[in-house]
Amino acid sequence: MSKKLWLGGIYLKDEGGYEIILKSLNHYKNRLKTLENSPELKDAASMFASILNQQASKTIPKINEIIEKIHSGLENIQTMNNLQEEKQFLEKALSCYESDIHKAEDIGHEYFVKLVGDMVQARKDLKIIKIALEKINDFS
Repeated sequence: MSKKLWLGGIYLKDEGGYEIILKSLNHYKNRLKTLENSPELKDAASMFASILNQQASKTIPKINEIIEKIHSGLENIQTMNNLQEEKQFLEKALSCYESDIHKAEDIGHEYFVKLVGDMVQARKDLKIIKIALEKINDFS
């Protein structure tokens, strides 16, 4: 039985998909670092917020590890293909960035607008995020 080839690795390396992935991972990391300022948690019970902050502090090193793997993978396709194991995490980062762009546009809350930054570029990123979410799930 032949092993399926993850086309997501080719997308990341050869089609420039790493750029939106890195941007999304950095956004996700910033989101986790500023979680206590999130309007979604302002009204949360302090115990719940504390648990989320603990989880965030555990997730940030994982994000840094994946960013490092991507940088290594730019020189070695096998390293990039190993990111298939992190596919769900990549999806989570892309979805977080996409969601925050929508919140910045729709709600206009200062937290999200500041977190997203350049809204003109972020609107363009929405199309790229959609493509990335599809491509990282492609197998042949």
